Amino acid sequence: MFETVFNSEDRGQVGIGTLIVFIAMVLVAAIAAGVLINTAGLLQTQAEATGEESTEQVSDRIQIQSATGNVTTKAADADAEIDYFNLTLTKSPGSGDIQLDNVSYQIITDDSVETGVLSDAEIDIGNITSDTNDNVITDRADRYEVRFNLNNNTNGADNILGDDGTIAGQGLEGGESVQVTLTTAPGASTVAELRVPESLVDRSAVTL
Repeated sequence: MFETVFNSEDRGQVGIGTLIVFIAMVLVAAIAAGVLINTAGLLQTQAEATGEESTEQVSDRIQIQSATGNVTTKAADADAEIDYFNLTLTKSPGSGDIQLDNVSYQIITDDSVETGVLSDAEIDIGNITSDTNDNVITDRADRYEVRFNLNNNTNGADNILGDDGTIAGQGLEGGESVQVTLTTAPGASTVAELRVPESLVDRSAVTL
C-alpha cells in the first residue's frame, strides 16, 4: 500500500572533486553570460548609431524656398543673360541644425560642372531672418540667401564655374537651365532644376 520513499542504493556525489566541477560550471556560465551581455551592448550601440545616421541622411535636408536670377547686359549689342542667381534656404521639416559652411554644392550648366562647399570665398551667404549670424539654420523660420556667380558680373565677383578663376561659361540666356545640388554634412541631398524664362528683355531680375 505504501511505497518506499527513500532509496538506499542511489547516493549523491559529494567531495572536493564535485565542488570543483560545480564551481567550474558556474564560472563558465558567468563568462558566457558576460560575453553575451557585452556583445548585446555593442550591437545595440552600433544599431543606435546606424539608426541616427540613417535618420540624419533622410531628414537633415536643406529646403530651397525661392530662386531668383539677376539679369544683365554687358554690351549694347549683346543679349541679356543671368550673371548670378540667389537661393533662399531653410531646413526641411524634422531636420536638425544645419551648418551652411559644411554644405557642399554641385552646379551643372550646359557648359560646365563645378563642385565645392558654401564656405568657399566665392560664395556669398547672407542672413535674412535668423536671430544669429553664424550660418547655422536652427529654426524653420530662419532664412539664408546664397549667391552663385555664373560669370564675372558688374560687381567684380569671381566666377565659380571654372578652374583657376577662368570663366568656364557665360551667363544663362533665356530658356536655358542650371541644376543645383546641395548636400548637407550627413549626406542628405536637395536637387533643384532652375530654368530661365524664355525672354529677359527689359527685366532686371527673374524668378527661376
